[in-house]
Amino acid sequence: MEVKVRKATKEDLPAILTLIKELADYERAPDEVTISLKDLEEDGFGNSPLYEAFIAEKDDKMIVGMAFFYFAYSTWKGKCLYLEDIIVSENYRRQGIGKQLFDAVLEKAKDLGVKRLMWQVLEWNTPAIEFYKSKYGADISNEWLNGRILFE
Repeated sequence: MEVKVRKATKEDLPAILTLIKELADYERAPDEVTISLKDLEEDGFGNSPLYEAFIAEKDDKMIVGMAFFYFAYSTWKGKCLYLEDIIVSENYRRQGIGKQLFDAVLEKAKDLGVKRLMWQVLEWNTPAIEFYKSKYGADISNEWLNGRILFE
């Protein structure tokens, strides 16, 4: 099995939405996904794209993973990249695909000259935490609490 990572295109959006829903199931929040294909297209491929994504494609035809990211800004550091999600379809986990996707995001961050790459991981997602710590020496902080307000 050959898996290639490439920049996502508009044509990849149905598969990306499927992966987003698969992640929501894994994170025990299947009813939380309200985004539509139209939203993904307008927000990622419109006049002012708000995000970018890489996809992992098996044998040049089947999308088995993705990394979804966007710019952020730190008043202390400057330009940053925020990794919203890395998703690998359940049947393809533990085959190095997540690492390929994370490495692609790291390369993008370096190419863009950002000062920091940021992401979140759920405290119970031990496989992901161990992946980030063991492969990259990542600092997984438990100091910061997340705040949010939802607008429906």
